[in-house]
Amino acid sequence: MQTPSLLEAERPVVLVVDDAPSSLGMLCDTLESSGYTVLVAADGEAALQRLELVVPDAILLDGMMPGLSGFETCRRIKANAALAHIPVLFMTGLSETAHVVEGFECGGVDYVVKPIRAQEVLARLHTHTRNARITRMARDAVDVAGMGVVFVDAHGRVAWRSPQAALWLHAMDAPPAPGLLPASLNPVLVPSAAITVMTAAGTRLSVRNLGAAALGETMLLFAVQREGAGGAPSARLAEAALTPRETEVLSWLAKGKTNRDIGEILGTSPRTVNKHLEHIFEKLGVETRAAAAALASGQLA
Repeated sequence: MQTPSLLEAERPVVLVVDDAPSSLGMLCDTLESSGYTVLVAADGEAALQRLELVVPDAILLDGMMPGLSGFETCRRIKANAALAHIPVLFMTGLSETAHVVEGFECGGVDYVVKPIRAQEVLARLHTHTRNARITRMARDAVDVAGMGVVFVDAHGRVAWRSPQAALWLHAMDAPPAPGLLPASLNPVLVPSAAITVMTAAGTRLSVRNLGAAALGETMLLFAVQREGAGGAPSARLAEAALTPRETEVLSWLAKGKTNRDIGEILGTSPRTVNKHLEHIFEKLGVETRAAAAALASGQLA
């Protein structure tokens, strides 16, 4: 089996957590020779300590270890908003259905049964690492030019927020409980709702419910309302009702990416990207890529 080539220029970091790391020598050697930087922890507590110092691109985690089990370690990782995005792949000799189900329920993305086949793990790791990076890049892209995004789960909890959105949330009224939205944002949880809110710093934001995203989450788009002609706030982006995918395409367009670039980032064809752009142009009332990019960059009212 041919080793997948890594697309990123830098070396991805993988944290291997196992109470008998010496038994994984071949796996670690394979990862190192394939372009990964490998960190090792002998138990769950040590892994959590490592994560206070470095955020890896992926974690290979033994399910059963003395002390803190791999499943509980994974739960603690996923409960930390700064670490929740890291894909966790379980490595364990437990192959019963109940153990496999527990591995996925606590936040794992894959489950490899020992004895470990290094090339198989490498292929799985490459796929999950690449997908996680593309997802983060796509979500971070909406922070361009005064926009931010928040994903809310079915229980009203913040599942993920972009850096810009996190700053705005922090500047609003305190949430009723940790992990929830501020009460002032509750009206926007209604499908297709759009509201205007003010931060403590006096920034006026439009917040629009863009509907269902992945994993049953709801996507909320935040945008700064700028004064347009006649003193009226310009809300063209907020009122355009772009879908989550159209928002991603527009964000990458504003960063100067071509249709081919955007297609590679989002895992689709340039023709599909062009179809999205046609819809975006129509919704924004523009005719060219330059005009759409300028609007996304806040250069048009």
